[in-house]
Amino acid sequence: MLTFAAAVLFLIITPGPGVMTTAGFGAAYGFSPSLRFVLGLFIGTNMVMLAVMTGLAAIILSTPWLRTVLMLASVGYLLYLAARIAFAGARVAFMRARQPPGITGGVLLQAINPKAYAVNTSLITGFNYAPDAFLFEMVTKAAIINTIWIPIHLAWLWAGVSLHRLDLADRTQRMINIFMALSMLGVVALALWSATRGSG
Repeated sequence: MLTFAAAVLFLIITPGPGVMTTAGFGAAYGFSPSLRFVLGLFIGTNMVMLAVMTGLAAIILSTPWLRTVLMLASVGYLLYLAARIAFAGARVAFMRARQPPGITGGVLLQAINPKAYAVNTSLITGFNYAPDAFLFEMVTKAAIINTIWIPIHLAWLWAGVSLHRLDLADRTQRMINIFMALSMLGVVALALWSATRGSG
């Protein structure tokens, strides 16, 4: 179990679309508006975990055209979220938003987040420490993952909020928002590159 917990920590703490959007929205909008988005991420990651445990994710991802559709939807939605972060508080009328996407936005992101499926598949199908007690292993794995997931995402949110609370000049805040958005796009590009190599 300790090996599994260590794997969870290292897989979740590394930057992915979930933590990058969490930090980005924290920096752009502050704690309270962004917390609903994090709650949505939490619900979404548990939905993905359940899909992996039941084998539903394997069935869906084994269909090439459906996998492609999900990947395109993921990229499109991540580009939209990156734009929301980059233009938060900007005077571009069609992009200005007073708060990040709420619970639904977080759930949707995890539902089409390639890293969420990759991490959960690796953790759920690997590290079999109770092969004769499937239900016990799945329940304890879910508990361990969530116990580590929550503080990590709250820490990323706090890091973003800390930038928000500095009350920086508009130009500086805008540059930080753009940097956070570009960082998220970099993570997306790496995920796409990795997926392309894996399918090749």
